[in-house]
Amino acid sequence: MNKRNSSVKFMTQLSLLIAVEIVMKLIGLGMVPIGPLKMSFLTVPVAIGAVVLGPSTGAILGFVFGIISFYDALSGASVMTSTFLSISPVHTFILCVVTRTIMGWLVGMIAQGLKKGMKGNARYFIASFFAPFLNTVFFMGYICIAFYNTDYVQALCSSLGATNPLMFVVLLVGLQGLIEVLACTIVGGACSKGIDVVVNK
Repeated sequence: MNKRNSSVKFMTQLSLLIAVEIVMKLIGLGMVPIGPLKMSFLTVPVAIGAVVLGPSTGAILGFVFGIISFYDALSGASVMTSTFLSISPVHTFILCVVTRTIMGWLVGMIAQGLKKGMKGNARYFIASFFAPFLNTVFFMGYICIAFYNTDYVQALCSSLGATNPLMFVVLLVGLQGLIEVLACTIVGGACSKGIDVVVNK
């Protein structure tokens, strides 16, 4: 009975976090268009789920995040990923979905490691930091691997004055990346701490 109750409790928590991701997307808080990119705050529920419920939950929520991103590519809501989709659907799926799934799983693994080796509340914020950080590293890194030599990216490089992949990433992400990291670290860390206390009770 306890095992069944635990399973129901887990599914309820997971469903709520997935619902939060979908609602954030629907009301425009999930992905805010900034130039060719979209500033994403969907890393917040991914971080919370990964920190509180573990790597598998982080992977599932990262997958949902990725599917939302891939839908934007299919629907044309994202100019960048829609352009990538026309170049290579497979690479675009990896870019949108696979990288986010791996990101969520890794955040959960990092959170577990910090839980074993660190006491205090700092671990919640450190683990949450890695959600937007890894999301940016994986997303932009894969763009450089799969799409850097395309006409679209080279045109962006030219407009930004970027002469190499690293400069391209820094100039394109810029302030947007910093805002994402700060928001997810603060909100994700605080929410993870609060929810973890409630869940453990």
